[in-house]
Amino acid sequence: MLSKQTIPNTLVFDIGRVLIEWDAEIPYRRLIPDEAERAAFFRDVLPPEWNLEQDRGRTWAEAEAEKIALFPQHADLIRAWRQNWHETVPGDIPGNVAVLEAALAAGIPCYAITNFAADTFKEAQARFPFLTRFAGIVVSGEERLIKPDPAIFEVFLTRYGMRTGDCLFMDDSAANIATAQSLGFATIHVTEGMNLAAAVRAFGFAI
Repeated sequence: MLSKQTIPNTLVFDIGRVLIEWDAEIPYRRLIPDEAERAAFFRDVLPPEWNLEQDRGRTWAEAEAEKIALFPQHADLIRAWRQNWHETVPGDIPGNVAVLEAALAAGIPCYAITNFAADTFKEAQARFPFLTRFAGIVVSGEERLIKPDPAIFEVFLTRYGMRTGDCLFMDDSAANIATAQSLGFATIHVTEGMNLAAAVRAFGFAI
């Protein structure tokens, strides 16, 4: 879904599920083979809100201690999230990375705003060198702010001297897209299998 507002000249990427794959269940399909049991674990023990607090800057030690105090019988499975984190990122998304690479080659300014724990983002950059090539990156775990809070977008705009009307923001989250649109960004809601290159070209980018 596209929302075209002005003629942007800068690309702003989300990372997870836009440039790299992410699926928290991958290691747990091995650790908790029963589908119903695994669903209950993610519902009752480690719901998405728990991981989001690491994206907001909470340490893994704090996060694990909190949950182990509540669910001591699941201590090993709780620790397994961080221990097996790299399994949750099985690879990049080649077609979307090609958009970034083409934009960089064309001299188009490329930035990122991502919800990511600070330590795992550094590990992701080591695995995927294209994540080091942005002109600037705002990482939620470093700022202690998370999308869709408008404040993290304001950090980006202020830090890099940007105007929203100059930026095309791409994210897989409808909530994040809604905030960006409310601030005046042009946006692309990235969905699985979409032709991101075509969507970016529709905004006038020559890639």
